[in-house]
Amino acid sequence: MDFRQRLQIATERGKRARDEREQREAAAAMSEEELRRLHSNYRLELTDHIEHCLAQLSDNFPGFRYETVMEERGWGGAVTRDDLVLDRGKRNNAYSRVQLLVGTFNTYHVLELTAKGAVRNKENFNRQFFRKLDDTDLDEFKQIIERWVLDYAELFAAA
Repeated sequence: MDFRQRLQIATERGKRARDEREQREAAAAMSEEELRRLHSNYRLELTDHIEHCLAQLSDNFPGFRYETVMEERGWGGAVTRDDLVLDRGKRNNAYSRVQLLVGTFNTYHVLELTAKGAVRNKENFNRQFFRKLDDTDLDEFKQIIERWVLDYAELFAAA
């Protein structure tokens, strides 16, 4: 085999390698888009569940106001309450809040749930939970949301 034939074979091998690489990249992009769609579906379902649970919390403790939260860190909901406390003629405000967020889509392909809360001006509630998107069990996330709302309700009632 002379040099020209070997050059031709090398060129064809290079073209095949490029075609295979482009196919792999297209498949990876497709799976990236599928993961993005999956995350979006999970986020919508979980934010509805957050709204449902926080609405029940505000029904149980009158004075809490529900608000939808959409920010760069995630989507979810929060309930807030501002109480007036009179102590020996002094007026103080006691602020309480709990916020649950489903994190935005990220490069690590995880579904993240975070909760932050304050009871009577003391920030004493902080939780975080996450799973890989392909290992996510929505029922597990819903149970965690319910448990966190119950934990916060217990903290608020005890204060």
